[in-house]
Amino acid sequence: MKLSKVEFCHFLQILPLFLCLSGMNQAEVSMSRSKPYFQSGRTRTKRSWVWNQFFVLEEYMGTDPLYVGKLHSDVDKGDGSIKYILSGEGASSIFIIDENTGDIHATKRLDREEQAYYTLRAQALDRLTNKPVEPESEFVIKIQDINDNEPKFLDGPYTAGVPEMSPVGTSVVQVTATDADDPTYGNSARVVYSILQGQPYFSVEPKTGVIKTALPNMDREAKDQYLLVIQAKDMVGQNGGLSGTTSVTVTLTDVNDNPPRFPRRSYQYNVPESLPVASVVARIKAADADVGPNAEMEYKIVDGDGLGVFKISVDKDTQEGIITIQKELDFEAKTSYTLRIEAANMHVDPRFLSLGPFSDMTTVKIIVEDVDEPPVFTSRLYSMVVSEAAKVGTIIGTVAAHDPDASNSPVR
Repeated sequence: MKLSKVEFCHFLQILPLFLCLSGMNQAEVSMSRSKPYFQSGRTRTKRSWVWNQFFVLEEYMGTDPLYVGKLHSDVDKGDGSIKYILSGEGASSIFIIDENTGDIHATKRLDREEQAYYTLRAQALDRLTNKPVEPESEFVIKIQDINDNEPKFLDGPYTAGVPEMSPVGTSVVQVTATDADDPTYGNSARVVYSILQGQPYFSVEPKTGVIKTALPNMDREAKDQYLLVIQAKDMVGQNGGLSGTTSVTVTLTDVNDNPPRFPRRSYQYNVPESLPVASVVARIKAADADVGPNAEMEYKIVDGDGLGVFKISVDKDTQEGIITIQKELDFEAKTSYTLRIEAANMHVDPRFLSLGPFSDMTTVKIIVEDVDEPPVFTSRLYSMVVSEAAKVGTIIGTVAAHDPDASNSPVR
């Protein structure tokens, strides 16, 4: 049954009366005989005060002081000759006593989470002589818990990661909510967990707060992050319980479940024959949806007539295959080359071999372009002899040069 605040206050006010009428008078002292107690030159039997623990509900919101219990000595005949004194924690400031009747009341709202119990001392005095008629006795007023604290996630919000493609039931992270209410009394601090946002991808264990995967084959490349909202509710999740929430950001971490694939089956590049050795001819890249080490690959020339003329290496930052020249090109000697190139992942996960092969092939055709080269002399050095008496215009010798290009243009 759920009570309003006003109804709850009325309930607290009538509770002590109900306890008294039902015989549950835990707040009244009982007596037992023990060794003699000497007072004012006369001997009488000492009476020890034996106390049951007092219980007071916390968070009382009424306007009148809250009845706690009653002190009573069997010496008290009801004629006003006995005066009751209260001392100890909260005496006078929180707890007051009617010195005539021994009735104890609480004058302030009590919070169990601030202080769970108070230790006080009681004494009965002769009003005329102000001397004790009973030895001083110590007792405890325990503040009884009500469900006035919602569960709190002190470590939230949470972030966690789980590998993509994980099996159903894989643990992701454990969340923990604490409840400041009394764990030893009732269900006020008994918490159960539920998931408000994040289904059907994830679930949470109601008792432990362990979050697990709930769907198979979650693909990072399709969606890599999920925002979960987890609720903790006390009273074992029953109606009327208080609740608190926290968020959990779950990131799917990458696994190598995507083979590299060239976007095209063939490529063609034109390069001038004058390109220096070690120059870059082309950059090609196989697409891999994975990231990090799972996307690392190596390239190699596996076939073609360009073996020995070209080589391919990998750019570790971009994972591109870089084709470079190893020998000088000569358009007049060969006008094109064909290369068969393979790209393969360096780190293969055996669990996903069925998705493979984790390699791919493409063809690269390199067209050598003619460059207008300068004429070439038939010899680097000519030796000629001429007489000092030769007349102007005398032929000394002949040099010869030709155009190395295919066009064989005239030379002058």
